[in-house]
Amino acid sequence: MKFRVVLTALLAFAAISTSAQAQDIEAGKKKAEACVACHGANGNSVAGAFPVLAGQNPRYIYLQLKDYKEGRRSNPMMSAVAQGLEKQDMQDLAAYFGAQKQVRTGFKTDPARVKAGAAKAEESLCAMCHLGGMSGQNEVPRVAGQHPEYVLNQFKNFKSRERHNDAGNMTSLAQTLSEEDMTNLAHWISDLY
Repeated sequence: MKFRVVLTALLAFAAISTSAQAQDIEAGKKKAEACVACHGANGNSVAGAFPVLAGQNPRYIYLQLKDYKEGRRSNPMMSAVAQGLEKQDMQDLAAYFGAQKQVRTGFKTDPARVKAGAAKAEESLCAMCHLGGMSGQNEVPRVAGQHPEYVLNQFKNFKSRERHNDAGNMTSLAQTLSEEDMTNLAHWISDLY
């Protein structure tokens, strides 16, 4: 009998949690309407200057929005957008974009660069943080299938220390990468899906 009560309580809690999550995603969908111009429908950006948000780790999205709002990450447009967001807005947007299906960007990778990028990623131990397939985890972004232009720009921003909201991990790695390494890694990352 006691087991049934506990099980019933757990199932009820799970139903409430799922319902709350669905509400967050639905609220995020409405809030994301303003994001479409740059990040594309459902977070699948068609322009290389803007990251694909579809399928991204919700915790990562939330933390990046928070960093833009608090000045730890800077971009004229995103910093301005983030100023108008409250914590719940950021959580809703993160839940929405994280629940969307990522689609291929359509970038034509160079097989030689993909091979060189894979070798550099193995040498640099990228999977230690980003996991296998560059699927990311928690505060570490999913980079698989990302636009190569965006990836390359982020590597350059970390190398120049223009971007530094990474606890030093990417900033340190970027110091060891040549322009060729960064380009090869961008091709390899874009080729993953």
